[in-house]
Amino acid sequence: MPELLKGKVALITGAATGIGLGIAERFVAAGARVILTGHRTYEETNTFLNQHSKTTEFKTLEVTDEQDWQTVIAYIVQHYGKLDILVNNAGVAPKPGPIDEETLEDWNRVININLTGNFLGIKHAMKVMKDANGGSIINISSVEGIVAFTDNAAYNASKGGTRLLTKAAALDAAKYYKNIRVNSVHPGAIDTKIIPEKLKQGMAQLTPLGHIGQPGDIGNICVYLGSDYAAFTTGAEFVIDGGVTAQ
Repeated sequence: MPELLKGKVALITGAATGIGLGIAERFVAAGARVILTGHRTYEETNTFLNQHSKTTEFKTLEVTDEQDWQTVIAYIVQHYGKLDILVNNAGVAPKPGPIDEETLEDWNRVININLTGNFLGIKHAMKVMKDANGGSIINISSVEGIVAFTDNAAYNASKGGTRLLTKAAALDAAKYYKNIRVNSVHPGAIDTKIIPEKLKQGMAQLTPLGHIGQPGDIGNICVYLGSDYAAFTTGAEFVIDGGVTAQ
């Protein structure tokens, strides 16, 4: 991969596995220094960190904790001098079920992590980006932030909220700072360990391209959005779903 991100410093939340780790892999290949964050590391995380020890590190971050955000971003600025790219990827989904059976506890957990966590990331990344050379903020939403699915009200609400939060933040950044871009990415079915194999087969059959995506597919669009090639791209949404929402 061309080094489109050479010299850039990136922070990725929810990066220990799955889509977040796939984004980190693409960022490193594109020349970035990457700070992966999450609650803990896994075997695949540690393997990646060991393979790229000169250009990556892992920091613990609870995305709903504002002090955690301030601490991690201050560390990045102190050690690397800047923050060029933030990818808000951390997210959770509740147990599927009808809205009238969803507990307030589950609702609040999903909204706090998937939406409030993104707000906090945008807020504190923007504070350091505006005084430097600007930057790119990429919010990982979902196709469920564009179209609704049954039995998933809290997730739909959190991802739809992320979609419009992105646009609002993009307009604020354009009005006040000019040099910060904010965009959202909306994955469809992606091949990660949390999806059972039988479900993956069903998802592939529903996808016009005939297969589900890979974490690297999301990483590729994030490389573009983090690069200078996307200098005129802000407030936009990128659907990476194999054609599902085109039907």
